Amino acid sequence: MAADEHMRAGILEAIPQQPPFRFIDELLELDDDRSVGAYRFRPDEYFYRGHFPGRPVTPGVILIEAMAQTGIVAHGLYLSMRRRGATAEDLKRMSTLFTCAEMVEFTGIVAPGERIVFRGEKVYFRMGSLKANIVAERETGEVVCRGTLAG
Repeated sequence: MAADEHMRAGILEAIPQQPPFRFIDELLELDDDRSVGAYRFRPDEYFYRGHFPGRPVTPGVILIEAMAQTGIVAHGLYLSMRRRGATAEDLKRMSTLFTCAEMVEFTGIVAPGERIVFRGEKVYFRMGSLKANIVAERETGEVVCRGTLAG
């Protein structure tokens, strides 16, 4: 069963990361095997001032964090709700920690103003732990980063 718009909005609200450190504007899809979210990296983001002055670039660690927020945190909350019967209030009390990044590869630079789509494919979800292959891509489908994350 895929998450409807109301459920996706509730999961987005339950994500513990908040602005200026929440890198999901919208959850586009959630089901038992996949997660898809999007974020527009606004030109006034706090990290652009120093990375790099005169030629701002989205830091790789921020891209990995955005991948984790969609592919691990949001998807893990959804799976907990579906499989463990967690309520929206339960989700807000859950600890969600990103614990591992493997085989991360950067293949493009993300500039201020770009909207990036994050696509996660579940590898496993067991005993409250989720591992997923996650790809960050431009709206054109061009991949800018990929890796396997867990939490």
